[in-house]
Amino acid sequence: MNKAKIAVLVSGGGTNLQALIDAQAAGTLHSGELRLVVSNKADAFALERARRAGIEALTLTRAACGGQAGFEAALTEALDARGIDLIILAGFMSILSADFTSRYDGRIINIHPSLIPSFCGKGYYGLKVHEAALQYGVKVTGATVHYVNEIPDGGKIILQEPVRVLPGDTPETLQRRVMEQAEWRILPEAAELVSAQLQKNKETVK
Repeated sequence: MNKAKIAVLVSGGGTNLQALIDAQAAGTLHSGELRLVVSNKADAFALERARRAGIEALTLTRAACGGQAGFEAALTEALDARGIDLIILAGFMSILSADFTSRYDGRIINIHPSLIPSFCGKGYYGLKVHEAALQYGVKVTGATVHYVNEIPDGGKIILQEPVRVLPGDTPETLQRRVMEQAEWRILPEAAELVSAQLQKNKETVK
């Protein structure tokens, strides 16, 4: 069976990318294959992780592409040229337009560090999510993998994993535990589920 070709979009260190790389190496991600990593930050360590794993790494910035429209045009060209089936947003700190998300409807997924619909949407990213969770006083938080549409964090949920908030937690300690106990587990699992479904759909069309 042909594997779904996966592109991962990142902006930072790439710990979720590493979880995908490790899952592929372990064989738990087997219906899809990591073929491309794209970052909108030239100094993102995720690019080095990709190179070490033998995955093509590409930098595309809005400044170099002449703005958001140019960036998305260049990204679309790169994805389509490589026949990418599935796009995974793994710590990608840029909102994609409705034109872009509709072009790849059902083929973009994102990992978000809360139990959607809590602490999500515009303005909720990175440590800000965990700061909000602690400020609100929730006792359970977690992570969500969802499909991406034109609404930030608004697509259908694929998987969620709860994580307990502990006394004395800081945004940093909570962020780390959510990554370790939730994000790094459910993102590869969701990538496998969606890759398998995309390949099944392709076979059905044939």
